[in-house]
Amino acid sequence: MHYPDLTSFLRDGKAALSNGPVGLIMVEDDIEVTSTITHHLNLGFRALVVFAAKDIPQPNDQDSRVHWVFHDMTEDAALERAVNGVIAAAPDTWLYYGYNAEYLHFPFCEDRTIGELLTFHAEERRAAMLTYVIDLYAGDLEQHPSAVAQEDAHLDTTGYYALARWNGTDYEERQLDFFGGLRWRFEEHIPWTRRRIDRIGLFRARQGLELQPDHTFNIAEFNTYACPWHNNLTAAICSFRTAKALKRNPGSRGAIRNFKWRGSTKFDWTSTQLMDLGLIEPGQWF
Repeated sequence: MHYPDLTSFLRDGKAALSNGPVGLIMVEDDIEVTSTITHHLNLGFRALVVFAAKDIPQPNDQDSRVHWVFHDMTEDAALERAVNGVIAAAPDTWLYYGYNAEYLHFPFCEDRTIGELLTFHAEERRAAMLTYVIDLYAGDLEQHPSAVAQEDAHLDTTGYYALARWNGTDYEERQLDFFGGLRWRFEEHIPWTRRRIDRIGLFRARQGLELQPDHTFNIAEFNTYACPWHNNLTAAICSFRTAKALKRNPGSRGAIRNFKWRGSTKFDWTSTQLMDLGLIEPGQWF
């Protein structure tokens, strides 16, 4: 299905949002659009809503679960308008949001579906799940100048840390600001407001819930990493997005010859590797 704009989709496409979980894919350019869609369909999402400008090429083999909404992601507040519009249109539906060239991974995702994950999470009385945006980058930038290559993807094994989240008056309960990856190693090229790697990528829509420009929600409990009584599941969004930007932007393009360092390792595209590195948490999940 295709919709000419966000307003049309929210008016006429509610059937696509009625049976979650639903993935919202924000397409900023033409890099790895097909692989992003395929990866998330394979995780078991009931529907994917792809927000993209009209000039973005679309895959030839369209799946009936994929709904295209013409929505220019380069416009100001395009993300918030899309996500908040869907939240208002689909109360109580589990949603995921991410960009093209980003790939959601959760514990044991090779054998368990996104529906099973969220059913378990909901039974633990959780309505949101913390996801870490783990930067991926090509190991050989001469061969892959865009820094994107699934077969040569690398990630950092160290350098991640968290700080207590300060709201200007006090520290937020069970909320942390997480840092690491390329945004930490090349922080001189990235505005300080964009250096965090935490994102509430999975959440259950409810009336009054709104995504804010800093990737937090206006309801504090949705921003917590765990419930008060024990650790909960976390997931990772393995993302080429920062590497793409650093190699595309004139200010950083010439300064970066290689993303690899002593803390790099090749990504094997498994949740086991992410758990072994401590980048995702299975919690009570078995």
